Amino acid sequence: MKELLKNRVFLIVQGADLLQQIGIWTRNMALLFYIMEMTNNNPTAVSLLTTLEYLPIFIFSLIGGTYADRWNPKKTVVYGDALSALSMLLILILISNGVWQSVFAATVISAIISQFSQPSSAVLYKKHIPVHLVGSAIGISQSLMAIFTILGPILGTFIYTQLGLETSIWTLFVIFTIASGLQLFLPKTVKNKSRNETKSALIDVKEGLIYVFKHNNLKFIACIFFIVGISFGITQPLDVFLIMERLGLPKETVQWFAAAEGIGMLLGGGLAVTLSSFVEKNSKYILTTTIIAISLITIIEIMSFWPLLTAAARILSGLSAAFIQVIFSTMMMKEVAADYIGRTNGIIMPLMMAGLLLGSASSGFIVLKVDLIGAYIFAAMLTLSCIILTSRLQLKKAAPRTN
Repeated sequence: MKELLKNRVFLIVQGADLLQQIGIWTRNMALLFYIMEMTNNNPTAVSLLTTLEYLPIFIFSLIGGTYADRWNPKKTVVYGDALSALSMLLILILISNGVWQSVFAATVISAIISQFSQPSSAVLYKKHIPVHLVGSAIGISQSLMAIFTILGPILGTFIYTQLGLETSIWTLFVIFTIASGLQLFLPKTVKNKSRNETKSALIDVKEGLIYVFKHNNLKFIACIFFIVGISFGITQPLDVFLIMERLGLPKETVQWFAAAEGIGMLLGGGLAVTLSSFVEKNSKYILTTTIIAISLITIIEIMSFWPLLTAAARILSGLSAAFIQVIFSTMMMKEVAADYIGRTNGIIMPLMMAGLLLGSASSGFIVLKVDLIGAYIFAAMLTLSCIILTSRLQLKKAAPRTN
């Protein structure tokens, strides 16, 4: 841990991520409340905001990952946050001139830029963080995200309700400017210019697809992401019905169970850091055990009539999800060659989102065909089926540490 905290790239990337998390939640809550006010709580407008946040993942994820492999990662993250800051100024000007619909553009621009900057951060990790510290680094990153899953909505709501939309956007401008400036202190990264100049981006995309399909572990991981995405997608829209029908609580209490899951994610991230060496040596077996645990937790949730038991299940669910995220992210960093990090992320990561959307779209149909309990049990069985894939993973043994 001490060695990791002395790593300049880790500290700078985590500092920038922390600022970006503050910015994301400030943006999310401000735009949500502003659009609800401007449209008189129109659900179509709210759903459009969510769609515009996730749609760029499908369109730009592979493109962003491809160029993350081609471009200088330091310049990409610096310019990305600088462009985000400038876009906030443009949105502010448009709003001041009465074009309130421009707030939708803020979501689209931010989502597009993130598809270029996020894989570039992964490239920086791959190049500058020793392999035996990757698990701890990702665990800390996961813990920070979990903290903002809990505190982010509170912070974003406070800034908007107390200071208003324009101040919220000015806050975003300042946050992204500081993040961009902070990343100027990243070390220079030497890129293989000859490769970039002699190959087109389309060839790079093709090579990325071939790379994933040639490596069995990556194919298995991609399938697991997709299946787990479908499972989570089925249950997420039904959470509010679980709260009302099984627990007999008002729908507004769903936020507290979401907070319980966030606490679990925070605990899971911290535990993954503490046990990083053990997890690294036994990742295949821990992954299989965690998938089984998530399946059982899903069944416990739907069978429970007691709020405390459901809340405890949510905490364990969040903890398990954090463990899976840390293990998968660590595996990706170790399995993938540095020149393919961006493209591999761009191919595999959207599969989780595709699964989520497919599961969400089918959840209502599944409930009509069976019932609420049947839908949760089906989701649990889908998750459990992933142990067939985890059993086929062939993971490399952790490399011995050198002094």
